[in-house]
Amino acid sequence: MPKFILAFHGTPQIDSPEAGQKMMQDWKAWNDGMRANIADEGHPVGMSKTVHNKGTDDNGGANPLSGFTLVEAADIDAACKLAEGCPLVTNGWGSVEVAECMDMSMDG
Repeated sequence: MPKFILAFHGTPQIDSPEAGQKMMQDWKAWNDGMRANIADEGHPVGMSKTVHNKGTDDNGGANPLSGFTLVEAADIDAACKLAEGCPLVTNGWGSVEVAECMDMSMDG
């Protein structure tokens, strides 16, 4: 089955310990609901840098990466359906970029 990266963009808006606990419960429920599709739970990420032909910028651009998960799905539409339940999306905190991981051998 093809693999897709779910790239998270955005930051949860947490204004209390209770809101932080609810956010963690939402993420756990979302992960548990798609457990059969998860190839790699991934991780949240810290501050990013953007490397380009003129140097390196100390930011992730206009919409920096905040984490990722790798899922298996029949096609990109099915992977997008999984992404719709992401707490970043359902709470209006950000978005999920979905892209297929292409098989490519680097062996000569």
